Amino acid sequence: MTMQVDVVDIKGQKTGRTVELPADIFGIEPNDHVIYLAVKQYLAQGRQGTHKVKTRAEVQGASRKLHKQKGTGGARKGNIRNPLYKGGGTIFGPKPHAYDFKLNRKVKDLAKISALSYKAKDSAIIVIEDINMEVPKTKQVSDIMNSLNLSNKKTLIVLPEYNDNLYLSTRNIPNITSSLLADINTYEIMNADVLVITENTARIFVEEEAGAEA
Repeated sequence: MTMQVDVVDIKGQKTGRTVELPADIFGIEPNDHVIYLAVKQYLAQGRQGTHKVKTRAEVQGASRKLHKQKGTGGARKGNIRNPLYKGGGTIFGPKPHAYDFKLNRKVKDLAKISALSYKAKDSAIIVIEDINMEVPKTKQVSDIMNSLNLSNKKTLIVLPEYNDNLYLSTRNIPNITSSLLADINTYEIMNADVLVITENTARIFVEEEAGAEA
């Protein structure tokens, strides 16, 4: 099964052409848990994990025992580096460590497909004719987004291959990001309000499905 989607031009008008988006990528029942895992992994990879406090072995201070163990009427204190004193070490404080964790490739793929299916279900996918730019021009991309009524929405433009002019034109527009089809991830898809897929990118989905069935 496939989904018929109209192709629009850079002015937001229908071109009369359609593309068929595979239902096994854009029409499955989304799996919320694998989406959660994929987003969690993506965000975890961005955490530095460099937080650290000093233990009583690392803070400055003499190691002399403050007073004898018994007979003073006071508690046992050890030395001045005791965590109970100001300037002493910290008990069970954070130590540097990595937050990243591994996910099975099949889980990642299912998460991405689930995210795409959510966008299709919400009618948040626009297929636009290929954008050809001879020079970087932010205003041109901004005008295209205005024509598509996307100026106030977080938009992810999915491209079949790297386009330097388009990348340079979108990087100064706050709500717009561009990414290669091979590089998109679940977080980017879910974080965007709308996916703008170029016509050539949409055809790659169809070709990949045909290759998988062969």
